[in-house]
Amino acid sequence: MKTIITFGTYDLFHIGHLRILARARALGDRLVVGVSTDELNFSKKHINPVFTLAERMEIIRALSCVDEVFPEESLDLKGDYIQQHNASVLVMGDDWQGKFDMFKPLCEVVYLPRTGGISTTKIKDYIGKIAIDSL
Repeated sequence: MKTIITFGTYDLFHIGHLRILARARALGDRLVVGVSTDELNFSKKHINPVFTLAERMEIIRALSCVDEVFPEESLDLKGDYIQQHNASVLVMGDDWQGKFDMFKPLCEVVYLPRTGGISTTKIKDYIGKIAIDSL
């Protein structure tokens, strides 16, 4: 069995998230997804996600392409997560190209193209602009 692992925040779930997860799943028999904890997100971006970890994990768990979901508590534990889940392939978006190559001794590392024109940051910026314009 070929296990694929990937990680993300998945806040304000959108079509880009769905497409990359479906493409990741197509690379193997099983897709395991690490969802970044609220604390991890705050430490990386200095902003809290809109939805809680429990809500984001529930959304990801509900997808037919996803077989298992777990909380990603630390960036430093990615290698441990790969080993714990016996992953054959680590999949990340191509905006991270080269940044996860250090895991090649543990598994294959694949960078998939992101869906153009959409991102959670753009959605949040758009919602903020609409809110300001409506004042």
